[in-house]
Amino acid sequence: YITFTAWCNSHLRKAGTQIENIEEDFRNGLKLMLLLEVISGERLPKPDKGKMRFHKIANVNKALDYISSKGVKLVSIGAEEIVDGNVKMTLGMIWTIILRFAIQDISVEETSAKEGLLLWCQRKTAPYRNVNVQNFHISWKDGLALCALIHRHRPDLIDYSKLRKDDPIGNLNTAFEVAEKYLDIPKMLDAEDIVNTPKPDEKAIMTYVSCFYHAFAGAEQAETAANRICKVLAVNQENERLMEEYEKLASELLEWIRRTIPWLENRVAEQTMRAMQQKLEDFRDYRRVHKPPRVQEKCQLEINFNTLQTKLRLSNRPAFMPSEGKMVSDIANAWKGLEQVEKGYEEWLLTEIRRLERLDHLAEKFKQKCGLHESWTTGKEHLLSQKDYETASLMEIRALMRKHEAFESDLAAHQDRVEQIAAIAQELNELDYHDAASVNTRCQGICDQWDNLGTLTQKRRDALERVEKLWETIDQLYLEFAKRAAPFNNWMDGAMEDLQDMFIVHSIEEIQSLITAHDQFKATLPEADKERIAIMGIQNEITKIAQTYGIKLVGVNPYTVLSPQDITNKWEAVKQLVPLRDQMLQEEVARQQANERLRRSFAAQANIIGPWIQTKMEEIGHVSVDIAGSLEEQMNNLKQYEQNIINYKSNIDKLEGDHQLIQEALIFDNKHTNYTMEHIRVGWEQLLTTIARTINEVENQILTRDAKGISQEQLNEFRASFNHFDRKRNGMMDPDDFRACLISMGYDLGEVEFARIMTLVDPNNTGVVTFQAFIDFMTRETAETDTAEQVMASFKILASDKPYITMEELRRELPPEQAEYCISRMTKYVGPEAAPGALDYISFSSALYGESDL
Repeated sequence: YITFTAWCNSHLRKAGTQIENIEEDFRNGLKLMLLLEVISGERLPKPDKGKMRFHKIANVNKALDYISSKGVKLVSIGAEEIVDGNVKMTLGMIWTIILRFAIQDISVEETSAKEGLLLWCQRKTAPYRNVNVQNFHISWKDGLALCALIHRHRPDLIDYSKLRKDDPIGNLNTAFEVAEKYLDIPKMLDAEDIVNTPKPDEKAIMTYVSCFYHAFAGAEQAETAANRICKVLAVNQENERLMEEYEKLASELLEWIRRTIPWLENRVAEQTMRAMQQKLEDFRDYRRVHKPPRVQEKCQLEINFNTLQTKLRLSNRPAFMPSEGKMVSDIANAWKGLEQVEKGYEEWLLTEIRRLERLDHLAEKFKQKCGLHESWTTGKEHLLSQKDYETASLMEIRALMRKHEAFESDLAAHQDRVEQIAAIAQELNELDYHDAASVNTRCQGICDQWDNLGTLTQKRRDALERVEKLWETIDQLYLEFAKRAAPFNNWMDGAMEDLQDMFIVHSIEEIQSLITAHDQFKATLPEADKERIAIMGIQNEITKIAQTYGIKLVGVNPYTVLSPQDITNKWEAVKQLVPLRDQMLQEEVARQQANERLRRSFAAQANIIGPWIQTKMEEIGHVSVDIAGSLEEQMNNLKQYEQNIINYKSNIDKLEGDHQLIQEALIFDNKHTNYTMEHIRVGWEQLLTTIARTINEVENQILTRDAKGISQEQLNEFRASFNHFDRKRNGMMDPDDFRACLISMGYDLGEVEFARIMTLVDPNNTGVVTFQAFIDFMTRETAETDTAEQVMASFKILASDKPYITMEELRRELPPEQAEYCISRMTKYVGPEAAPGALDYISFSSALYGESDL
């Protein structure tokens, strides 16, 4: 009774009146009509001024009719009972009015009236100790709940820390006094009645608490606006963090590419095989150790970029445009340039290694031939310069002549070797041999000496021919021995040179060719032995003649420096070199067979791994377009594929190991497979990138589905429609196919409307529509996202409808972090009647969504 009277007076005093006795003062209906006008803000029909009973009934009926017009059912309440002063009916009518105009409109998170008011009380008092609001009777007996409501909204009015649960009357009176003094809420309850009553009156408590709700409604509105702003700012801050992270990762990756390309472009060759092999080892380390993490970074960068764009699109923000030179396309182009340079660098390394291998072989061959030649020419200039023929006898002269002829024959036989030395020196110069200067010096010395030998030889012949006519006796047998021994000796020299000749081969066929040539050489040995026997027979004939005719031999053949013992010794040397050559060739056969096994081992693995990678690529493509099952099931399938791929990495590593053995063995071709290690690496990197991108696409679809509220059935329908019109089965539709798809789904498309839709789904004018763009379009109309106008309206509430907001207002209504974020980014307000420190929240709201000032 007291509560309802106080409640009515809290409204009637706004009209300058009040009631004293609730059952008496409403009997004529005038104050009842006035109460309804005050609480509703509407005008009721003009009351009757008479004082007769029917005038009073008419006025009360007008009030009751108005209550009924607001959707309230008045059960058993009639005008006569009110006019007669029926207390029960009058209180029931007032409670109905309170429910309709003070409690019914309360709404908190989809709950209303009593439930909404109770939820509001629970939310506001949740952080306070000793407060647990579960109802509108005993939960309020200790007064702490009322004090908590006041302190929550006006902490300056009550020091909650000083309240005690064992002082309920003090707590209640404190709440009543503060509410009446500072919140304009009249005292409607009695503290002692509440405390002493086992179960306080629920209607009275609800009536009194509803006054607090309405008193703090403005604060609630501000809190809602602040929450909206915090939510928007949190999204914006997260997006900015992702943008900064993308910029940082992109800068680091581009910087690494910028540093690496000059290293790969460096084509300055080393002078030794060991140094070039170290370069090759450094390149292998780069491919195995340094590059793979960068491949992961590049893939992660693309995934982060796609995720960021999806979040921006879902939060109705403009698309992220990285700094100049840091677009995904820029990174892809830089990466492509890196791989092009990388490919050229590896080819250059292998070419240089082959060149150095050839140089080492030629340099060793040059030294060997130069050594043989210099050994042969030692003392030749001195012999040719002698004038022994001036004091020689006829026979000695003829002997000197024949000896000189044999020397000329020998000299001509060595002409090929000199030409070979010059040819090798020229090739070393053409291949840029690092010690070409010493080679040229030695070659020039040999050539100059050779020219001098030719000149001296011709001079000695001329001298001998001048005196030859004076001498006639000649020993034919010595001459024949010399003539046959010299070419045979040259043949043996050539055979020894060939048997000791170094060789380099790269296949079994090449070594077999050398073995065949060696077998052919061995087949000539019987004929050569016959020639040796014949030559030795000449010497035997000389000895026989000397013995027969008593000729005293001086012990040497005057026509040649070769002795029978020289021929015998050299022949034995040739026979000893033959099995050594056999052994060397067989060792090379074993090495080439080992190389062939390496080729076949690599090919066997590569021919399995290559098709496996292609198969996995196709299977992943099928999973990405499969509509059977949910997105989570697709994600699980893709994760299983990803784990299988990761588990398969050991096969790639084993193949890398075999490839390293092949390169260390200097094997440069493999006819058993079309796959190279580079093919496998590129395919593997593409497979890793494809599975990561596909997982990211499904994650973005899940993100879109959850953000847009799309059911799995709707998503499957969208996928089925998309797959039906994706005629190329590449995950993209042509504009014509997209148009046909829309028409099949019931869209009535003109040229202008279709052009507008294409600008939404293909903003970059690529000529294709992806599934993600298709999903975004199909869900665009139902999207519930914040807009610049909503954020602007929230700021307007915080600013009390002013066109600007102050730093104090921001710091009072927002959390510290969001308040300082706004202050640091808002520009100064320059409009009319601007207060000191005024900030422009309108421009700031527009900037959040990439719009111009509204």
